[in-house]
Amino acid sequence: MTLDEAERLLLSLELFGMRFGLDRMRRLLTALGSPQERFGAIHVVGTNGKSSTVRMAAAILRRHGLRTGAYLSPHMVSFTERVRVDDADVSAADFAAAVQRAAKAAEKVDRTLEPGDRVTQFELLTAAAFDHFARAGVDVAVVEAGLGGRYDATNVLDRSTVQALTNVGLEHTRWLGPTVADIAGEKLAVVRDGATLVIGADLAPDARRLAEEAAREHHATLVVAPPDTGPALEVVARGAFQRRNFALAAEAARAFLGDLDADAVREAAASTLVPGRFELVDHHPETVLDGAHNPGGLAALAEALPEFVAGRRLVACLAVLDDKDAAEMLRILLPLCDALVATRAENPRALSPATIGSLVQQLDFDGELEVVGEPRAALQRARALAGEGGVALATGSIYLIADLLRPVGRARSSL
Repeated sequence: MTLDEAERLLLSLELFGMRFGLDRMRRLLTALGSPQERFGAIHVVGTNGKSSTVRMAAAILRRHGLRTGAYLSPHMVSFTERVRVDDADVSAADFAAAVQRAAKAAEKVDRTLEPGDRVTQFELLTAAAFDHFARAGVDVAVVEAGLGGRYDATNVLDRSTVQALTNVGLEHTRWLGPTVADIAGEKLAVVRDGATLVIGADLAPDARRLAEEAAREHHATLVVAPPDTGPALEVVARGAFQRRNFALAAEAARAFLGDLDADAVREAAASTLVPGRFELVDHHPETVLDGAHNPGGLAALAEALPEFVAGRRLVACLAVLDDKDAAEMLRILLPLCDALVATRAENPRALSPATIGSLVQQLDFDGELEVVGEPRAALQRARALAGEGGVALATGSIYLIADLLRPVGRARSSL
């Protein structure tokens, strides 16, 4: 199987959608020889900041001499970005081989299921990642949950000794419940008996209360990460939100390892970039890509922008999916902007640029507003409006960032 064949197989499973439950996943891993039992694990859940926290924790662990895996979602251009060993994406050949092994196991599992039921895309991908980690001999994998926690395919890490909860906001309420407490409960269902639960310093009160209850119920140690790394530690990933993520990642790594080496932590902080998160991709004007896709993500981005923009002209290029609170996202972003270009991501759930433009007008934005349907053209227009000395920002959806980063002519790969 080639990489193209592996990605086509995974894309074909999109047709069957999401199906919660762990039975298929456990059967699939059993058919693969239970690879998840052959490495330690840190399990990361939360609304925002999961991918950054995973990359940062993995970087810290690696610099302490551990062979380290990282499982992430979504990706920008290729599925291979989701599976990393020792700071590098899995090779095309290794990824294809892992998907092929998982697909053969899935064929066996599918024959045991009820009619109409089958292994999902995320289950097959997760199983392939765990199988690759086991074969690569990783000591520990830092694993990002896909959606929620309780019934997410990653919640089979019975050897996980550390669980980390970044934060909790209203998201995926159709599946996770209507309140922050409901959503926190679903995410905290990953806590294991006798483990260490590390939580973010700015956790919502309802979520904090449930985290304390989960720790007591499972006789787990509760650790609250500091709100910042402190000025002495240089974090190359931009933004105060990334310093919070690094502080959480460091506490998760400390819970797994014990004492941390200060030089190793400094090296990890100074070298770990997160693609698509406050990523500076061009100059004149400076152009930033950030996949903030909900109000919480936009609030974190908005906190970081003033220091970076420093009084210069800021023009945002924005796309939003229809299941997000676009109005609230705009309320957060517009006060910082001199102009906004509404566009749409290449996704059937994307709001039309005209709808975004209408929302902007309803919010009495006094800056310039333009509507440009094609993402690359929209960003170019934002750059032109910003001028050579300004800042252009593309944000609002990880799908928009993927569209902008994907090579011209390459077909969309599922996020």
